[in-house]
Amino acid sequence: MTPHSRRVAAVRALPWALSLWLVAGAPAAGAADTSAAQQLQHWSAQAGRPGDAAAGRVFFTSRHGGEWSCASCHGNPPTANGRHEGTGKTIAPLAPAFNPKSFTDTAKVDKWFRRNCRDVLERECSAKEKADVMAFLQGLKP
Repeated sequence: MTPHSRRVAAVRALPWALSLWLVAGAPAAGAADTSAAQQLQHWSAQAGRPGDAAAGRVFFTSRHGGEWSCASCHGNPPTANGRHEGTGKTIAPLAPAFNPKSFTDTAKVDKWFRRNCRDVLERECSAKEKADVMAFLQGLKP
């Protein structure tokens, strides 16, 4: 088989291989791999104690030495669309009862906790702070 015929065979096999990969379990974009309840359980375990909703509400609505609180962008309560203070972009409701996609993708949860905590606290949030905020958000119901 010549190099050219090998390339042609590989190109012809590509659609079949791609469809097999998709059917066999390729990770779906935005696939839910967790839930808000699982996130609360995870951060509570990391903190060594259950999340405290009252402490989470205070944390969420307070400024921590900077210009912003969590509520600055997410709203108070975070049950409707928010707006990023810096960019003006719309932010979907954060409370899980008002946004079923909230806290369902571990990579996004980790990314946004890291990014937003740095914006609000100028450091990463502790497991206790994350557990408290998750408990507060879980308690918000329609």
